[in-house]
Amino acid sequence: MYSDAMGKLVLRLTVGILLLLHGVAKIMHPGSLEFIASTLASAGLPAEISYAIYIGEVTAPLMLIFGYYTRIGGLIIVVNMLFAIGLVHQHELFSLTKHGGWSLELQAFYLLGGLSVALLGSGKYAIKQG
Repeated sequence: MYSDAMGKLVLRLTVGILLLLHGVAKIMHPGSLEFIASTLASAGLPAEISYAIYIGEVTAPLMLIFGYYTRIGGLIIVVNMLFAIGLVHQHELFSLTKHGGWSLELQAFYLLGGLSVALLGSGKYAIKQG
């Protein structure tokens, strides 16, 4: 009942706000887009796709925060993180940090958090429930 709705709200806000900070950083430092574009180009993909980072790290987190088409926002985050892992972090898949944590903890958090939101939906406290 209320704990279910509050749990979904906390999950949405946590994933949305934390990922949005990454998107805001990319807006404030647009040079990071050049790195993304060159990474895409070296993988044989059009560099223009780099602008989709704003969808994955600004629009989708806002969708989660406000509870507007939340499931779609969660799926966008999943796709965004699959690209990030596949293009930039694949060499870290089986590595640990010097403190023993998985090198991809942050990326896994966003990937699985987005997937959880996509599966659970927005809950009661949302602009568009579902």
